[in-house]
Amino acid sequence: MMSEYLEQSFLNNTLKSWIIVAAAIALSFVIIRIFVFIFVRKIERLSKVTVATWDDFLVQILKRAVVPILYVSATYFSLSMLTLPIKAVKVLHIGFLFTVTFFVLRIISTVFKRFVFSYIKGRDGQEGREKQAGGLIVILNAVIWVLGIIFLIDNLGYNVTTLIAGLGIGGIAIALAAQTILGDLFSYFVIFFDRPFEIGDFIIIDDKMGVVEYIGIKTTRLRTLNGEQLVCSNTDLTNARLHNYKRMQKRRVVFTLGVTYQTSYIKLSQIPEIVKDIITKRSNVQFDRGHFSKYGAFSLDFEFVYYILDADYNTFMDEQQAIYLAIFAAFEQNEIEFAYPTQTLFLDRQVG
Repeated sequence: MMSEYLEQSFLNNTLKSWIIVAAAIALSFVIIRIFVFIFVRKIERLSKVTVATWDDFLVQILKRAVVPILYVSATYFSLSMLTLPIKAVKVLHIGFLFTVTFFVLRIISTVFKRFVFSYIKGRDGQEGREKQAGGLIVILNAVIWVLGIIFLIDNLGYNVTTLIAGLGIGGIAIALAAQTILGDLFSYFVIFFDRPFEIGDFIIIDDKMGVVEYIGIKTTRLRTLNGEQLVCSNTDLTNARLHNYKRMQKRRVVFTLGVTYQTSYIKLSQIPEIVKDIITKRSNVQFDRGHFSKYGAFSLDFEFVYYILDADYNTFMDEQQAIYLAIFAAFEQNEIEFAYPTQTLFLDRQVG
């Protein structure tokens, strides 16, 4: 009685076949759950006690992509044991290919993103460059998904040769029509890999200056000292002579002092030592040289050179102000007069 009941046909398959397929799906799901519970959970527990991040990344890949692929594959291959209409088989096959392709491309995209960020952190340890890498990730993700879709279409039985040829011809036409955009795109890659500047750097291009706020695929945006946003094309930046003050290790300062011609020889010879003593007492300043440099039109000129051992502009101004005030006080104490533009007129009186 039971055997006759199991042999009854339902949608071109016996009830026994449906039960076997359902059992196969259920058993596969149980095995997958056991795999997740034992293997994935074990890796997840280990990842929480290790310093490395690759195991966390592996758990993420397993949960978000590998496990769904296992569920979909178990369902597909179990249903394949049934005798289904041709259209149903085709729909099932297409759905399986779409789903698997999606998750595989998701794995490739995630791995690529992880590789880019690891490259950035491993090279200079600056997580801020992740914003700069956003454009690169978008472009190469688009390439990955386009190639994945072409692969999917090819596996569905369509001829992709014509499609690829069309894309090639279309790509040439687009490249000719958008040379400026492509030039900025390639300049973006130059900026990303060659790193002439990064987000947060203070740069000067010609007569424009500001802090880099954003580096995009086509443009780079600066925040100027006046507060407005300056938008520059990437090509202009890579072609220009650019000053990057963020990477300045120390700032060289050259300044001159002029004293009057009435200054005595003794005081004149003391000036280099007075200024040197003032500069060397500053902890953030390195003295280089100081000399009596020339006889000026109305002054005896001295030239001094020192280095501010900090790239920060405010530090430079603070140190320079302290040095100038100390020099003024020292000259006042030693009765040394600063020179200023004057003219002396000599009259020759002839007695007739």
